[in-house]
Amino acid sequence: MHHDTVRRVLWQSGVPAVREGARTSKLDAYVPFIQETFARYPTLRASRLYQMVRERGYLGSPHHFRHMVARWRPRPAAEAYLRLRTLPAEQAQTDWAHFGKLAIGRAQRPLMAFVMVLSYSRHLFVRFT
Repeated sequence: MHHDTVRRVLWQSGVPAVREGARTSKLDAYVPFIQETFARYPTLRASRLYQMVRERGYLGSPHHFRHMVARWRPRPAAEAYLRLRTLPAEQAQTDWAHFGKLAIGRAQRPLMAFVMVLSYSRHLFVRFT
């Protein structure tokens, strides 16, 4: 029988589930060193950290080390806005603005403005029409 079927039947009959303990890892002894190193050097590469732990006696593979170290790597703080980094003449923002009506003779004409701002220099261009 499949192990999930056995678990389900045991659970339905009221038998408490037995939890297996977490498996130990070769890396467990080096976790405090890794966390301390990341606290001092948050951008340290996993390959350099692997060399440092290897010098202290770690015998595991580099692939497994990188996978496990990703858990303890400090994450950058999330930003609530988008930071634009543009080159000159790469991006501009445009819009139209309405300024009411303008009387020309007996006619009422809308007064509009075309506005363009260059993202790199923040140079402003306005033309009324």
